[in-house]
Amino acid sequence: MVFVEYEMDDGKQGHIDVKKLLLSLALIVLISVYSSTGYTELWKNLANGIEYRLFPINSGVGNLHIVKIDPTQAKLTLLLASEHDKRLRTAAQWCEEYNLIAAINAGMFQGDYLTNVGYLKNGSYIQNKRWKSQYKSVLAFDPTGSGLPSAIMVDVENHSDLRNIHDYASVIQNLRLMKGRGVNVWSKSDRKWSEAAVGMDKGGHVLFVFSRYPFTMREFNEVIKSLDLGVVSMMHVEGGPLASLSIRAKDVMIDLTGSYESDVHPDDTNNIQWPIPNIIGVRVK
Repeated sequence: MVFVEYEMDDGKQGHIDVKKLLLSLALIVLISVYSSTGYTELWKNLANGIEYRLFPINSGVGNLHIVKIDPTQAKLTLLLASEHDKRLRTAAQWCEEYNLIAAINAGMFQGDYLTNVGYLKNGSYIQNKRWKSQYKSVLAFDPTGSGLPSAIMVDVENHSDLRNIHDYASVIQNLRLMKGRGVNVWSKSDRKWSEAAVGMDKGGHVLFVFSRYPFTMREFNEVIKSLDLGVVSMMHVEGGPLASLSIRAKDVMIDLTGSYESDVHPDDTNNIQWPIPNIIGVRVK
């Protein structure tokens, strides 16, 4: 043990444990680094194969919420009002009624307030059989055969990958945010909104992503890339006041809702989740 002798202002002698001092300084530096990067929290385990993390963004003005799901350990599920009682529910209500750990929008819906804008199949039930030409991203999970990835996200124009979706019971087509290996497909624009998105990382995890803070989608994609999460593809599932994410776990219970959307709801006044017809949920397997 190494000590350094010093003299105090009143003339008394004192000693400093150098080892303890160095450890304290190292801890202060570490905290400073984490604070400066915004990574103030680590991944929190919600259940087997399901984790949650909050990232402060835009100099602490907003937060990015991410639920990371290992589909080999947790069960992804599609819940559709049109397949049940045709009653819209908030993400919180979907979680509570169907015993979900987390729920996020499944996609934008049509004027009947039930049908997904893009193609959507849930087992033998096909909610929308029409493929939307402008929607270039497809999420598929619940494989019907053995030896297949538990979930995939593919680009529509990649015909060889698109054929693989026929091996999955649940298939959702939505507006694309990132393609291929994390390529930002959005050009510059002034339009921005609160965002709910679903992505996939290079490890095969499915990500539920939520930001109440409004971004243009080009900016949103770049924020995701800057976090070094390994995201390789991502789809838009809703924006503005309809964007929702709820979590129901032992130590984390949150209900998030969007607000701002250019030309539709251009303010930050919405504080309640809006009922939605279709969600992607996750529960313990």
